[in-house]
Amino acid sequence: MDSIIIIGLVAGALTTSSSIPQVVKILQTRSAKDVSALFFVLMSAGMCLWLVYGLYRADIALILWNTVSLCFC
Repeated sequence: MDSIIIIGLVAGALTTSSSIPQVVKILQTRSAKDVSALFFVLMSAGMCLWLVYGLYRADIALILWNTVSLCFC
């Protein structure tokens, strides 16, 4: 596997996993009142665009991690 692909996969894993603590907190407290809805709207829109870009470029790292991130949002 090409080293640049590995860098992309690791970068995607790190940025995607950064939202896990927030998702866990929301599930535990059953409240999202302290989370900005606008944040999730803008983040989701950006991830959708990155996913489209990844599909266009056939970039597995962009496709994989933006799909997973969208599921978290």
